[in-house]
Amino acid sequence: MTVDAAGPEEARRVAGLVGAQEKAIALFEEVEARGVVAPGVGEREASDHIRDLANEMFGTTRHWHKRIIRSGPNTLLPYRETPPDRVIGEDDIAFADFGPIFEEYEADFGRTYVFGDDPVKHRLLRDLPRIFDDGRAAFAADPDITGAQLHAEVERLAAEAGWSVGIWHAGHLVGEFPHETNDGARAESYITPENHNPLRRTDRAGRVCHWILELHLVDERGGFGGFYEQLLDLA
Repeated sequence: MTVDAAGPEEARRVAGLVGAQEKAIALFEEVEARGVVAPGVGEREASDHIRDLANEMFGTTRHWHKRIIRSGPNTLLPYRETPPDRVIGEDDIAFADFGPIFEEYEADFGRTYVFGDDPVKHRLLRDLPRIFDDGRAAFAADPDITGAQLHAEVERLAAEAGWSVGIWHAGHLVGEFPHETNDGARAESYITPENHNPLRRTDRAGRVCHWILELHLVDERGGFGGFYEQLLDLA
């Protein structure tokens, strides 16, 4: 399927989405530099600190979905769960999932942090960006790839590395805020086994669809998971 991405409006949209992600990357580089997510810090405290840092750096006051910091066993839980606040431990794993809005464009960005020397947690930390890159390569290699096909490839890559997929999808549409409603019943808005539509297509308004690739990989035996997400088809 060929999608015509030409035109100044689409160029503006692409620049807006890429720019939003670049700001999210800069935000999380500063989060790491300041040690915002660290042992001894509560999940809610870290989340609020990142919110305040985004305001300090970019004047960002809105997020299109709830801000998530999860650690330890809470990293097994999917997005819709709201576990009790937990303090990050010395030999722990944690992840951040934030959706800041920059100049009306959504970013959706996730990263994982490992503290201590646990080799399995460090292996997951290494595998997350690698599997993301392999999933992106599968998308790039097939111009007609569907949501179901890419989801199957993500599941295969995860299983090959010894992990399970912790959520029911592997990504979703992203765009201007508010973006096209992502209702769980709307399979075409997600990278999911039920989405048999090509990912390279236009939405109901005739705009090119742009996608987030979202990885939530878990070690059920070890009782922890990791998270990684950013733009699939841009930047």
